[in-house]
Amino acid sequence: MPMFAWALIAMVASYAIQSLTIKSQVQKPAALEDFDVPQIDEGTPQAVVFGDVWLEGWQVLWFGNYRTTKVKSKGDKK
Repeated sequence: MPMFAWALIAMVASYAIQSLTIKSQVQKPAALEDFDVPQIDEGTPQAVVFGDVWLEGWQVLWFGNYRTTKVKSKGDKK
């Protein structure tokens, strides 16, 4: 057999193994509850820092603007 025949056989075998072992699970989009964001209590003093410093009791006062929109694709139409 010519060399390209062995390459073709190897390619078909690798494709068959890949298609048999792949798991196609649809992933649900991440919700805001999936994120672990530390929250502060009302009345907790806020530290004002000038420069670079490492704080032990850090706080998150604002965390992103999470909105969901559908992905719209027109394909490769040019």
